[in-house]
Amino acid sequence: MRSSEFIGLSACCMMLTAIGIDVMLPAFSDIRRDFRIDAGSSGTSFIVTVFFLGQLFQILFGPMSDRLGRLYVLRLGFVLYILGSLGAALSADLVYMLIARFIAGAGASAVFMTVIAMVRDRFNGDKMAQVMSFIFTIFLFTPVAAPFLGLAILKLCNWRIVFMLPPLFAIVILFWSLRMKETLPVGKRSGVKASRQFVLFKIVMRDRSFLRYTLITTFLFGGIASYVSNAEFIIVHIYRSPRLFPWVFACIGVIMAAGALLNSKLVSIYGAEKTLTRLLSLYLAIALIMLAGACFYMPVPDLYFFFTCIALLLGINLAVEPNSSSLAMHNVGDYAGTASALYGTCFFLGGALLGSLISYFLSFGLIAMAIGFAVIGLISFLLNKRQ
Repeated sequence: MRSSEFIGLSACCMMLTAIGIDVMLPAFSDIRRDFRIDAGSSGTSFIVTVFFLGQLFQILFGPMSDRLGRLYVLRLGFVLYILGSLGAALSADLVYMLIARFIAGAGASAVFMTVIAMVRDRFNGDKMAQVMSFIFTIFLFTPVAAPFLGLAILKLCNWRIVFMLPPLFAIVILFWSLRMKETLPVGKRSGVKASRQFVLFKIVMRDRSFLRYTLITTFLFGGIASYVSNAEFIIVHIYRSPRLFPWVFACIGVIMAAGALLNSKLVSIYGAEKTLTRLLSLYLAIALIMLAGACFYMPVPDLYFFFTCIALLLGINLAVEPNSSSLAMHNVGDYAGTASALYGTCFFLGGALLGSLISYFLSFGLIAMAIGFAVIGLISFLLNKRQ
């Protein structure tokens, strides 16, 4: 498989996570009505949160991919994702839906983790950062188009049909992935038994570079999780502008894709480390401006000011992530599956919990999200300084 096809297929595999969330966001109002959730609450954010919590299973899938090969775990992930997504679409009870979403999230985690490990098998250092930037640029087509697609389906059908899109997409990508070759030869696979897997975890976690860059990604992902979980609620119920939701979401998706694409150019000029340092400084500056504006405009800041800041922060976030992932994986290539699993588990789980914490305090107003982004920016900046 040529590099261009590998990048395209890897991006589509990663899209499973995005399409499993973004396409159904416009349906949250209908879900609240059918499951009798208070229209004034952000209770549907749990549909997103449990999907992120499914990423816990990466801690099992990573070592499995080091022992059995990448393709075995990749295809297992597809099966779990398809079954979980179908279960969520057919659930008649919110609890069953959340369980199914958790399973789908576990499947998405297997695919996501395996893709990062396969990229690390083929590339390293600045080259890996460039490849990941291209992957994220393609991957971010999803939040641009998915809300409009979800709205179009809702005009003709109910929300359950919207929920059928992720498994259908996964089936198509599963068949395409049959062209993908194994990137981890048998001779390079881990011989560590499951009972001694904890030793590998300790080896990876002792690498300070891995730990620092993983924590940076974790905190930054908390900002993304809080935005994605609450975007529909904020625009529809706080700003009372439901028609703007798909447009705001799509515009932010375009800026995120632009950030990922710009990063590939910046890395080729400055390298991953210098680029990361400058991006984190800019992130902190914008987060502080957002916080100052939110305080000035309390209780509800101007919509265009607020979402312009969000868009810039998330655009920088998606420029940072390819660099932080490549730098985190730089020294642990011999255990790429295990390292990728720890990396993904930490930033998905930690980010989801941080995003949920910010969501909880939204009852006090949007100032909570502004404070959250400012704290995230400050911690990430300080972590990067400790080299």
